Formats: sequence, structure tokens, C-alpha cells
Amino acid sequence: MTDEDLSRAADWLRLADRVCVLTGAGVSAESGVPTFRASDGLWEGHRIEDVASPDGFERDPKLVWQFYNARRATVRTVKPNPGHLALVALEQRFGDRFTLVTQNVDGLHRTAGSKNVLEIHGSLHRTRCVGCGRVTDRNIQEDLGDEPACPKCYGQLRPDIVWFGEPLPENVWLPSLNAAYGCSVLLVVGTSAVVHPAASLVPIAKRKSQPAKVIEVNLTQTEASRMADIGLYGPSGEVLPKLVERLN
Repeated sequence: MTDEDLSRAADWLRLADRVCVLTGAGVSAESGVPTFRASDGLWEGHRIEDVASPDGFERDPKLVWQFYNARRATVRTVKPNPGHLALVALEQRFGDRFTLVTQNVDGLHRTAGSKNVLEIHGSLHRTRCVGCGRVTDRNIQEDLGDEPACPKCYGQLRPDIVWFGEPLPENVWLPSLNAAYGCSVLLVVGTSAVVHPAASLVPIAKRKSQPAKVIEVNLTQTEASRMADIGLYGPSGEVLPKLVERLN
């Protein structure tokens, strides 16, 4: 990352009408949240598909809840990092002209203070009833056990997470599409840009009549790099605060 690139990115943000940010696991990893899939693709000897799919939940809901309870326990021990806080400051600058689209389910953006957050893959802070469909906010400190029941109908609860083979909820995905299409600057932060449909937000922002400027913030180049106008490479917890400071 050069000082010239940082200044140019800040200039684009300063002149932006609308800003959209797409974040991925790299942002949370800097807070100590492990990435979803281990290097061998397994979690304690289980295929991810066994603990993060509708079929896996139907076969063994207790195992699935053990997996997500472990993830919830991890989130209890971490806190937002300077990258999260820099995005809060960016939102405060742009107000309702700012949208944060995240693939992360840990809720750290909201904990940091971000308001207009679209959690397209769901949240560990919510449960959903298989029977009545009720979605309930759950304190991350709460012990849900491995057979939680719906507080309304006493039906079976599942994490409010988008699993493999499930579509993204329209109530968060459609606003995400609109934010990408309507932005003049798209920040792509801490994501490998290989998981679809989230990764499609980059070409959507770029391939319109008035293409957005795409700023990538990541440790290394990714699939998004070929469409990025500038790459600011380094930890997002270091790069984003510098970028926001350069705006002022």
C-alpha cells in the first residue's frame, strides 16, 4: 500500500455520493474469530456440510447446535477491532448514504456501533423456529443448549444462519443489490470474493453505466482484485483507520 494509493482512495470517498462496503471473514479474523472452514475442510472430524446444511440439521440437530454453540462461545470472548470502528466512523460521515453488507455472522459490526448493516448470511445472535418461522434475538451470553425450543410455539429452533444450499433472504439480499448498484464507491474488505452470490456485488457495482470506484482492502490479492481500481493491502485493522483519518 502506497501513500499515493491511500490518498487517491480517500479522495474518491470524499467525493462519493453513496458508499457500500462488503466485508468478509478477514475482518473478524483480526478480532480472533476463526474462519469458518479449517484447512482440512473439517470441524472436529465432521464435514462442514453435516453441521451447516438443512440435511445435516435434519439428521443430527444436536451436533449442529454443538457446532453453533461453540461459535457463539468464541464470539463471547472477542471484541470489535480498529477496522470495525473505522467503518463506524465512515458511516457517521455518510449517514443514510452508507450501507454495510457483511458475510460475517458474529455480529461484531453491530457491537462496534454500525447501524445500517445487512447480515446476508444471518447472525449467531438470532434463532429461527422451524415450525412457526419466528426469528428471535438471543443474547450471545445466553446458553441455548443443544435442543432449544421456540418461546412461542415450543417448536424446534435452528440458528438464524444461511446454510449451504439455502437462498439468501430477500429482505437483506435485495437491499444489498440496490446498495451495490447505487453506490459511487464500493469498499471490499477482508473477503476472498469467491462465495456467491455475495461476490457478485463487485461486478454489479462495476458494470453499470456509471461504474463505482472499487477499493479492495485485504492482506493479499483476491478474486476481486482484477476489478478493483485500487488495492490497499495489509490488515484491515490498520488500513481502514488510516483511510478514514486521511478523509479528515
